[in-house]
Amino acid sequence: MADFDRRTALKGGLTVSAVGLLGTTTISAAAAATGAVQEPTIHDTAAWGARPPNGAIEVQNHKPTYIVVHHTVDPGNVTDYTLEHAYWASRSIQNFHMDTRGWVDSGQQFTNSRGGHITEGRHRSLEILRGGTQHVLGANVGNNNSTCIGIENEGLYSKEDVTPALWDSLVKMVAYIASQYGISPEFIKGHRDFNSTECPGTVLYDRLPELRTAVGKLLGSASPKADLPEWPLLKPGDAGPRVRVAQELLRGRGFAVPVDGVFGQSTKDAVAALAARNGLERDACGATMATDETGFLGSDVWPLIVRSGTDPRALKARLAG
Repeated sequence: MADFDRRTALKGGLTVSAVGLLGTTTISAAAAATGAVQEPTIHDTAAWGARPPNGAIEVQNHKPTYIVVHHTVDPGNVTDYTLEHAYWASRSIQNFHMDTRGWVDSGQQFTNSRGGHITEGRHRSLEILRGGTQHVLGANVGNNNSTCIGIENEGLYSKEDVTPALWDSLVKMVAYIASQYGISPEFIKGHRDFNSTECPGTVLYDRLPELRTAVGKLLGSASPKADLPEWPLLKPGDAGPRVRVAQELLRGRGFAVPVDGVFGQSTKDAVAALAARNGLERDACGATMATDETGFLGSDVWPLIVRSGTDPRALKARLAG
């Protein structure tokens, strides 16, 4: 996660934002016209004994565009499903974000435990969500916090699936947020759709189409549009045609990498250098505690290597094929 938004990236010289290539920010009429979804049980910051923030909580006078799904990595895949544990996890996350990351408060707006207990993360997030017209600026999606409201899901979901209780509460919480803000299910995203990170884990990320469908049913809207291709996440050790395309594009940007379809050390070094040159935060998520994400090539790096005049949607479709 990252404690800055798109404006910081622009100052750092980014000419194309990940958000700009994810699609328009127009909310569908169907989603906006749906009836209200009942608020699930959400335990506020007072309930779990949150520390006061050490700085001002910024409330922006607009609605968020995207609902973003994360995994916490740590706490991991625990088997304590009690409400007391969910409170402990919220305190642990807040301590890490404030004491280690140096943020003013928890980075995410909401947290979902493996027992299916939802807690408020950053102060005022629940109050502002209930109002349905403003947005609490968080620190969970690098360069895009002003457009994203984030839900941390307790656990590590790179290889293991979520618990049924967590899934059930995630569906209800996302549907409530979507109802409050008039967000169409197609704008439910994973963290990796914005930053080069494993988050929310491949298993949970691959279930996002299912999540969009389930949320759409609760909203009473038409079936969500077919998922548009996203930028693929490439990692050191990967091999194949998509890596070859990335290497060709990197060479076009002046990096002396082989075009052999193998994501080796030189390709990793080139991606890391490009990210650093453009001010992208590499320690973007708690997933780095489980895997070194240095040199990952994802949604915030692809736009930096795409040739001028290339249709991003066409290239995404090619890479998805």
